[in-house]
Amino acid sequence: MDIGGQHARLRAAVVGAVIGTAMAMTGCQQAPDGAAKTRAGASEEIRGMAAAAGRSGAACVFVKPDGAQRFGHVGWGFQVTGTRTWVYGAVENPSGRLYTPPGGDIGAWHAEGSYARMLSDMSRDAHYPGRSAHPYRRYRCTPSSTSDVTAARRMIRTVEARGFLVGVDPKTGELTSRDCPDATYDVLKAYRTRRLTPAAEPAVPNVWVESLVGWPDRRLTPR
Repeated sequence: MDIGGQHARLRAAVVGAVIGTAMAMTGCQQAPDGAAKTRAGASEEIRGMAAAAGRSGAACVFVKPDGAQRFGHVGWGFQVTGTRTWVYGAVENPSGRLYTPPGGDIGAWHAEGSYARMLSDMSRDAHYPGRSAHPYRRYRCTPSSTSDVTAARRMIRTVEARGFLVGVDPKTGELTSRDCPDATYDVLKAYRTRRLTPAAEPAVPNVWVESLVGWPDRRLTPR
């Protein structure tokens, strides 16, 4: 019995299925222009958490539930410990390609501002404007008793320079990813966010977001 051949065929089938799913997702891409509707949601509780964080930190995940053909898209934010300043951003992948080499345009951006400014910018795609029919319209935030702003800033530089990938790495031949949930997870992990669920490689953004146990879920409307 050709056990080795069966294993090879099984691996090829699994890889093919995952890549097929990835192609359907088109990798956290921006959707075409179009109208988007968002529903109002309360944010005072989370805003109060941010204002009262003191010497502790806090982190957020922003969600486009309808992005990437409804597989979802995510971005991130974290509080500069002991201040009212937040750092936030995302990898938008405007080309929709499954692979962009390191140094290529992956739509990576980040900004800094108050908590209210962060919510406003994310709700309007302010730093990547006018491109998405599916804006960020959910966010989940959590306080964190541990934080490392320096490491998180370093990771931002890393994810912005490392390119984009969903599928088989052309250098290693391994099935892996360097996409929007990876960028979000890696930045928040470097920040030392508490209760941060690991993101699989590759991960479906909407599935990963639902695994963030204990993170309050809020609606985000343009502001």
